Amino acid sequence: MNNISYKIIGLIHTPFTEPKGTPIQPPASKGIGGSVEVFPEYAEGLKDIVGFSHVFLIYHMHLARPSLIVKPFLDDAVRGVFATRSPGRPNTIGLSLIRLLCVEGNILRIQYVDIIDNTPLLDIKPFVPEFDMRTPTKVGWYKKQNGTVHNGQRRW
Repeated sequence: MNNISYKIIGLIHTPFTEPKGTPIQPPASKGIGGSVEVFPEYAEGLKDIVGFSHVFLIYHMHLARPSLIVKPFLDDAVRGVFATRSPGRPNTIGLSLIRLLCVEGNILRIQYVDIIDNTPLLDIKPFVPEFDMRTPTKVGWYKKQNGTVHNGQRRW
């Protein structure tokens, strides 16, 4: 099996039109808003999503350029892509945990977006703390400085 195909179920709309200037992770977006347009034929799948404060958006990073070796934004050393959050992956699939503000028909109003405008949406999954929360015991090469989340922009 060499190829897998997915259906685009919608588009993610944000104020970011290019990789430069786009936050590197949702916490770096400082509450910046956007919307998710779920195509009408998939809108029925939004039933009951309004009860969740956060959702995972799974999307196709249509502007990313794959590379197996990358230099992470927060590091000076080159690393293997699978040890980073770099968008330039063999399969340019993105995952962001964002805040869901409200649902208006087939439109989700969201906050803490780190996604480029008109990004193709592949799936939405609700965040459930009992399933999704873990206490990390190791974080590899990454270390937080001063106990804060770094605010930065993508370097692609």
